[in-house]
Amino acid sequence: MNTASTAPPSLTRYAWLSIAAAIATILLKGVAWQLTGSVGLLSDAIESFVNLAGAMMALWMLTLAALPADDDHAHGHGKAEYFSSAFEGFLILLAAVSIGYTAIGRLLAPQPLEAVGLGLMVSVVASVINFATARILLRVGKEHNSITLEADAHHLMTDVWTSVGVIGGVGLVWMTGWLWLDAAIALLVAANIVWTGFQLMSRSAAGLMDISLPPEKLALIENLLAGYRAQGLDFKALRTRQAGSRAFVTLNVLVPGDWTVQYGHDWAERIEVDIRNAIQHADITTHLEPIEAPGK
Repeated sequence: MNTASTAPPSLTRYAWLSIAAAIATILLKGVAWQLTGSVGLLSDAIESFVNLAGAMMALWMLTLAALPADDDHAHGHGKAEYFSSAFEGFLILLAAVSIGYTAIGRLLAPQPLEAVGLGLMVSVVASVINFATARILLRVGKEHNSITLEADAHHLMTDVWTSVGVIGGVGLVWMTGWLWLDAAIALLVAANIVWTGFQLMSRSAAGLMDISLPPEKLALIENLLAGYRAQGLDFKALRTRQAGSRAFVTLNVLVPGDWTVQYGHDWAERIEVDIRNAIQHADITTHLEPIEAPGK
């Protein structure tokens, strides 16, 4: 038998929050760069454009993922979220190349910085906005198992730590007069976000390849089934996969052969309810078999 999970709640409002934060930080970091002329702050502003593109992609994919199952997509549209996180990872890599190119040019031809104090204050405000947004997205992403929101949150947190490094570095340039340090900081920013982009793309690829549920969730299912084994049932062919915020679980339920179909069905339904209570947004498929069958 097959029982579908309740549809996960719409998460698009959090994508809109990310879009608003990206626009605000682009404006603020752009002002900081214009005030100072710092290539480090320019690299920070470029990454905010990536944030905006990623947030817009997230909005599209979250809208698509929330669509119900139909004749052409019997398992729903949850995998759309992986395209969003892969796209954001790709954009991060492009941003790193752009930042690196600009930084090398500035390293070869250093330029003095201007109005550093005011520029850094503006950049700090942008970082606070990103930090608050990232915390919200990460909490909601983990709560609803949304890789799109988690990817966006991790990207924003990377942006926050990048900004902290840039702000500290530009401040050091201001105090010491070491102009080459501005470009060196931008190169470190590029290297840091390459790692983030690689991680996002790897996780997206794993999801598109139907990776199984994480070990902690598999342990929940196995502990639950152990309780039923103590009551005389058995199980085989447990298979799981993750598709965005939805989980899919299939297993064969082995019951005594002298049970009636109705009695075995009632037990299978009880097992499905318990699994669904343990694993959010799970679609569960069970198949009844007699426990005495050869090769069980």
